[in-house]
Amino acid sequence: MKTILAHLETGPGLDSVLRCALLVARRFGSHIEGLHLRPGQPDVIAAGADGFVAAAPDLLAGFEREARERAERARRAFEAFVAAEGLPPPGESAGGPSARMRIEQAGQLALGSIGRVFDLIVVGRPQRDSPSPSMAALEAALFESGRLLLVAPPAPPEALGAHVVVAWNQSTETARTVALSMPFLASARKVTVLTVTGATVPGPTGEELAENLRRHGFDCTAVERDPRGRPSGQAMLEEAAALGGDLLVKGAYTQSRLRQMIFGGATSHILAHAELPVLMAH
Repeated sequence: MKTILAHLETGPGLDSVLRCALLVARRFGSHIEGLHLRPGQPDVIAAGADGFVAAAPDLLAGFEREARERAERARRAFEAFVAAEGLPPPGESAGGPSARMRIEQAGQLALGSIGRVFDLIVVGRPQRDSPSPSMAALEAALFESGRLLLVAPPAPPEALGAHVVVAWNQSTETARTVALSMPFLASARKVTVLTVTGATVPGPTGEELAENLRRHGFDCTAVERDPRGRPSGQAMLEEAAALGGDLLVKGAYTQSRLRQMIFGGATSHILAHAELPVLMAH
């Protein structure tokens, strides 16, 4: 985990994104690349009464001004964070953490392509009644980057990765997430494989996963918990908290996004309610 891309959106959750990136960087001696995506000017038009279509320069100017202000707020927040933590620019860190920022004029969906060359992408967890952190950016990173995603909770965590809980549902998506998360599992003091009864697809059991993780030398145990009428995502979060986990590993969207939008699902619940950092991949 030597390269981290931290998605910098102004608003709720920015402090937590920076904190999560820092905790990972200190653990692995990583470089943090802060990225703010400044949207391009939209094609705003206005139709007159005579049927002609004309540009709306006032609206365009307002959009551009707001975009500049958001970028400046993100820059100031990142610079304050770097100064407070004493993070040098890349090439001056002598093997320790480093940091720098870039601003790209692109929409939120560009996070998926930009993130393809980084080991880890840190994004904020979307919050109700707030346009940022952006679900569009999160899903672009999840589906388009091919990389591991760290979803930062709304409040900055005190610790990350001492006790990793794997929410094991026996799926391909979670197997892939576990594989990408191996550096976190290797550096953890304890790993717990958590299975929620009834929230699985056909596949190897949690004990089988734990047995193979122990072959890597990890302190790993497997537990199974009854949901007791709770939705599976809620049960995963509550049982992870009860176990004392400070990082959850969860494959994303074993069911399709459309199905989860209509019927709900574990991924949707976790993205709406997680209060601890979550590692995800699809």
